[in-house]
Amino acid sequence: MKKDVFIDTPYITLGQLLKEESVISTGGQAKWYLRENTVNINDEPDNRRGRKLYPGDTVAVPEAGLFFIRSKQGE
Repeated sequence: MKKDVFIDTPYITLGQLLKEESVISTGGQAKWYLRENTVNINDEPDNRRGRKLYPGDTVAVPEAGLFFIRSKQGE
């Protein structure tokens, strides 16, 4: 599944994205989720829940889909 994620701040963290998209139910689960699942950001594996995602980034989450980070301001 491909989905655009619109943000109204300069960035969103990987942990926030996982929670907002209901991949995990609480922010505290991000650490354990990322230990057991390979998430690719811009085609590179990354397991840092605090990783900043900016408009233009793509995030591939196993079993959840591909997310495109977009700015609400249209930047």
